[in-house]
Amino acid sequence: MNVTLMHRKLPVAGLSLDPATAAILKIRTVYAPAHLPIGVLSQKGTPDRAKLNEWWLDRSIPTSRSGMREALRTLGVASPSSLLPHSYGLSLSDQYWVCPEGSGLRWEEINFFDHPFSNDVGDILFGLQKGEGNPNLFSPDNTSDGNLKKRWKIVDGKRVLLKGGSPPFHQQPFNEVIAAGIMERLGIDHVPYAVVWDRGEPYSTCPDFVGRETELVSAWRIMLTRKKRNDVSLCQHFLDCCSSLGIEGAVPFLDRMIALDFILANEDRHFGNFGVLRDAKTLEWLGFAPVYDSGSSLGYDKTAAGIRMGKGIICKPFKNSHTVQLGLISDISWFRPDALSDAGSLIRAVLTQKGAEEYIDAERAEAICFSVRRRIQMLTGFIPQKQRDAASDDVAQNEAAAY
Repeated sequence: MNVTLMHRKLPVAGLSLDPATAAILKIRTVYAPAHLPIGVLSQKGTPDRAKLNEWWLDRSIPTSRSGMREALRTLGVASPSSLLPHSYGLSLSDQYWVCPEGSGLRWEEINFFDHPFSNDVGDILFGLQKGEGNPNLFSPDNTSDGNLKKRWKIVDGKRVLLKGGSPPFHQQPFNEVIAAGIMERLGIDHVPYAVVWDRGEPYSTCPDFVGRETELVSAWRIMLTRKKRNDVSLCQHFLDCCSSLGIEGAVPFLDRMIALDFILANEDRHFGNFGVLRDAKTLEWLGFAPVYDSGSSLGYDKTAAGIRMGKGIICKPFKNSHTVQLGLISDISWFRPDALSDAGSLIRAVLTQKGAEEYIDAERAEAICFSVRRRIQMLTGFIPQKQRDAASDDVAQNEAAAY
């Protein structure tokens, strides 16, 4: 199957796709090399088919997504990547898509920012549809990442993302609201979240922060633009990549994100869930995206006793320990602990809302309050010191958690 990789209205490259798996078999020609996805060039500066294929297939739903096996049977496809051509690879996170040769399709007629999409894929991913009839597979859910159950919906004309939690506590949706409240108090740019309920289960909901002319470039794609030397730490490599691309504000952004993740004991800030926004037409870097996806935190999978003890907390993206990762912070003068004087009230209000008691009891809520208060106190006395950023302390595997 021959297609043209498009960036909004601009033809970027001619590709040949495997009709069974949707994998890229060949790059036939390149029309606009500057508009190729970030991180797909070889060391010689030419497009690398393997790297482009990795980018393309990474757009599909992970096979590890909760309920994916049953969903594939209902959808009638062999693999998540097989869904990509059914929606032309369109996404609500960027402006790339593939136009089948001879189809005459136009961006203005099909993009998900301006036009409705089918709810069938989302319904099936949420277990709401059991295979009656032929599902309409034209959906941005075909290009949604992450292992937790999620879907896109149009609510009052706005594109919003619904995302579930993992058993037994289903705590991630509540954590997103708590994290947003903490960031609001600290003046950290963030995506707003709320909790909604569906069939007795909590889901977080947030608006799409990408528009029809902007796109999100993940930290991981940015990291791929330069070859990392073994003696250079992950953090320094990321900063070097940002500098070479002309991306400004990396240090203050990381200062805030690292401090936030320390307060939250975030265990899944991998390189795929933070990044930079850019203009899809001019390729101008617009700055770091508002902080999002902070749900896998606050001891989301631990017992109340484990939360109080504060042991076994995984750290990402740079260091194996949150305490060590704090050493990467350059400036903490922006942090105002008095702004979090009501953090306990915030947490209790979120965790004691109607319906939450089925998943989170009073002991667990108080353990979370205790742990957050302790980490705020620790951060209050923190004084940044210039330390050697040793690559030996870096995270070895930086992938999304499998729930």
